[in-house]
Amino acid sequence: MLEGLDPEQRAVATALHGPVCVLAGAGTGKTRAITHRIAYGVRAGILPPGGVLAVTFTQRAAGEMRGRLRELGVQGVQARTFHSAALRQLQYFWPRAVGGELPPLVERKAQLVGEAAARCRIRLDRTELRDVTGEIEWAKVTQTVPEDYPAAAAAAGRAAPRDSAETGRVYALYEQLKRERSVIDFEDVLLLTVGILQDRPDIAETVRGQYQHFTVDEYQDVSPLQQRLLELWVGERGGLCVVGDASQTIYSFTGATPDHLLDFRSRHPEATVVKLVRDYRSTPQVVHFANGLLAQAVGRAAEHRLELVSQREPGPEPVCAEYADEPGEAEGVARRVRDLIASGVPASQIAVLYRINAQSEVYEQALADLGVPCRLRGAERFFERPEVREAFVALRGAARAGGNDALLDDAVDLPSQVRAVLGTKGWSPHAPSGSGAVRDRWESLAALVRLAEDFAGARSGAGLGDLVAELDERARAQHAPTVEGVTLASLHAAKGLEWDAVFVVGLTDGMLPITHAKTEEQTEEERRLLYVGITRARRFLTLSWSLARSPGGRPSRQPSRFLAGLRAGSGVSAARTGAGAGGSVSGGGGAPVPAGRRERVRRAPARCRVCGRSLTQPGEVKLMRCEDCPSQLDEVLHERLHQWRARQAALLRQPDYCVFTDKTLLAIAEAVPGDAAELSRISGVRHRKLQQFGADVLALCAGEELPADPDEDPRQG
Repeated sequence: MLEGLDPEQRAVATALHGPVCVLAGAGTGKTRAITHRIAYGVRAGILPPGGVLAVTFTQRAAGEMRGRLRELGVQGVQARTFHSAALRQLQYFWPRAVGGELPPLVERKAQLVGEAAARCRIRLDRTELRDVTGEIEWAKVTQTVPEDYPAAAAAAGRAAPRDSAETGRVYALYEQLKRERSVIDFEDVLLLTVGILQDRPDIAETVRGQYQHFTVDEYQDVSPLQQRLLELWVGERGGLCVVGDASQTIYSFTGATPDHLLDFRSRHPEATVVKLVRDYRSTPQVVHFANGLLAQAVGRAAEHRLELVSQREPGPEPVCAEYADEPGEAEGVARRVRDLIASGVPASQIAVLYRINAQSEVYEQALADLGVPCRLRGAERFFERPEVREAFVALRGAARAGGNDALLDDAVDLPSQVRAVLGTKGWSPHAPSGSGAVRDRWESLAALVRLAEDFAGARSGAGLGDLVAELDERARAQHAPTVEGVTLASLHAAKGLEWDAVFVVGLTDGMLPITHAKTEEQTEEERRLLYVGITRARRFLTLSWSLARSPGGRPSRQPSRFLAGLRAGSGVSAARTGAGAGGSVSGGGGAPVPAGRRERVRRAPARCRVCGRSLTQPGEVKLMRCEDCPSQLDEVLHERLHQWRARQAALLRQPDYCVFTDKTLLAIAEAVPGDAAELSRISGVRHRKLQQFGADVLALCAGEELPADPDEDPRQG
């Protein structure tokens, strides 16, 4: 059980008595260490499996922990999220503590918050509604009641979306509406569990009799409410192991605080403390860059930072790239992604990370323009996809039929059985060309095939029934297998993940650190957010920024202050000549290296074609008008363009947006260009698309009918 662990991981695995605190840096194998600790304790007879509760923050992390424990031969250990564990206890004890059934969870929290605001005669737009909902969630996990919210928000330095007194009134009425409708929300699950355990010592003792040993992963992210629940679970006993890294605290806006981790030794003077600093994920070059970033940090978390030591072979230096504008940055990143894929890096092992979700669109478009498949993290869940549900039904049927299914006659092992079954659902040994729905379906099925191969390798002799049980478990935990496609994700959503190649984009002051980070503490959390992004990379790391938002815009932006001293030329005014659309690139610490020979192309600033105002927002630039200016939409042309795009996408076997996005079609239908020059001035109609689709689009704008069969169209060559 201890073979293959390094000395520090072994120290974690064998520390089975008393409180234990594991300070684990990024990529240091913390999950391996704590799962081996649980497994070793169970094998040694010290930890009864039914008496162990491991808690973390995401279903995926809990599912991964359960999977690793199964691989180590340990059954019966509970690995859950805080909310999942609390909900299970609440459902069980509610009839005894309160009577009747537990009220249902509210289905649409934001809708109920909006109703509360309306009753207070407060109008909230979509963004304000989301932010006020977030403030209510923060108040509840910090155990702040509505009347205390204004003072608590001010003391915490919250950047409240509305007047704090107004938010407090909405919060109070929201709670009243929940009581009237007999529903509870996600935060109530923790609050009610805490309340029952505090008020009913008999129930608290029952829980403590069930669980004697607790493991908490990502302990730097616990909120005051979660900490209180943990204290009630543990009681006066010492069976607690916590794992965390203060330098990865990035969720303070949800109430998370590293103080519980940093104060652990003072609360438990007898605790065993182990530091994991051997980084098995990233190359020395990436680790050196990450360490350099944290070396400039200040504050309490910085005082406890861990100096990582890479255990991997050397790799390429991190690259810093500067671009003239955001579209140029997106195009440059997309080209680099395409080159990496061509060199053999799987698309699923590449990620583009950004500060806010609104930055994703331009990268989606740039990757689509080059035919590179991508997927947005946080989009449709893997196990909810129609093809995956169909595959489940087929695999379950084949498992029940066993040897009576002729489809499996020639299948000699589990992977070949799965390939035979999924072959009837669209899987084939070779991926279909292009992207689009057909490719997306194949990628989902291919992910299941790879999962079957990995599962068979880990469990010798496993059959279809065992795999179906594994898939059911993963579906319940939303522990999805890897799907091919470049990942687009926010830096917050990237926490806990890793890729061979990572592009951290949009690194300008005002974006990272974000504008509303006013205090030193808030700014330092932004630095930690960048640190999390950097430490997701195993081998290739690129950090980029653009000097202007739009083509031809004034180059007034500055690279993120966090890169000072880390990128070439940052000690003095960085050289910006030749940045162009291809950017100016520098290896970590080396002299600037030109990314290409192109000169910077100075484009005229985009102006509204209705009022003439300069445009800066990407959506307005695409439409060539202010959002508030009147639209001159040719609705008939707009509909014809949509029909034409659907036909083209079907022919190319790509999603509709790979032809033109909705915004581009709208801009064309408003401008009704008369020639190629006018068409090319519409954002989204780049040179390649002008060549490929320009003749069709101009014909539609001129009111011409296109042949139903493209083969009959002489323009198609």
